[in-house]
Amino acid sequence: MKVPSINWGVIAPGGIASSFVSAVRSHTAQRIVSVASRDIERARAFASRFDIPNAYGGYDVLLEDSDVEAVYVASPHSEHFTHALRAIEAGKHVLVEKAFTRNADEAERLIAAARQRGVFLMEAMWTRFLPHIDVVRQVLDSGALGEIRTVVADHGQYMEPDAAHRLFAPELAGGALLDLGIYPVSFASMVLGEFATVSAVGTPAFTGVDGQVSIVVTNGAGAHALLNTTLFARTPTRASIAGTRARLELDGDFYAPTSVRLIDRKNEVLDVFTPPRLDGGLCFEAAEVARCVSEGRTESALMPLDETLRIMRTLDEIRGAVGNRFPGE
Repeated sequence: MKVPSINWGVIAPGGIASSFVSAVRSHTAQRIVSVASRDIERARAFASRFDIPNAYGGYDVLLEDSDVEAVYVASPHSEHFTHALRAIEAGKHVLVEKAFTRNADEAERLIAAARQRGVFLMEAMWTRFLPHIDVVRQVLDSGALGEIRTVVADHGQYMEPDAAHRLFAPELAGGALLDLGIYPVSFASMVLGEFATVSAVGTPAFTGVDGQVSIVVTNGAGAHALLNTTLFARTPTRASIAGTRARLELDGDFYAPTSVRLIDRKNEVLDVFTPPRLDGGLCFEAAEVARCVSEGRTESALMPLDETLRIMRTLDEIRGAVGNRFPGE
């Protein structure tokens, strides 16, 4: 199926926005028509770099641009709610970087606003749309693993301590959990469904945000997920799903295009999927938005809004357990 073309506007031209625009331009027929920053020179530099026709020194100006059909919100976590809500109220379809918002209350309000306005809204959990994760879903649906008992996933990166960096800034909703830990939590949610119990321990960074968090969740069937995230060390970033018949192993980085192995109870490899090499994996989430919009759908079946809300509630519970609250909450 050919992916339809839509016109995008980008809010906050930082590093992740650069990756998104590069992927969209390289691997889709979609168009980036506008970019906005509070700093007009920053917007102009980004527009020049990617040959974007319109650069704005303010977000509301971009939202008034009638050529913009969908908005990609790439600002820090602390700003997701405000920027996405403005876009929704302007009648734009919206893709919001993960984690979706600072907390579940903001997520719930965004979802309600999008449903009332009738526009598309989705969390930009790019992993959900990658080819190797489609393979994981197919194996899960086939029943080849048997009854799922254990999920393991981690995501750790070494971040040089820097009070000015957004990940260490409480006012920007920093910390390991919302930026890195969202990947293993979302992965476990995809595999296990709604969580029945959540427990966590954590170690704060020097600014007070969560620096390392270890999490155990269960579902109604009694399956466990063991999840870890940290800013203090580069971890393997692998994942596995173990069932009564077999298991799947995802190489690091599990959240990016990678190999998947199906292994039986005798520890013999039954099958291996290795995706074709592709720089720009964020193109798949953009394609999902375009498909849904063209079909008149207001959310994605692969990253449903109700699941995003459940994940945000889980993240709130984890942050409560480790004592990480953001200013203004």
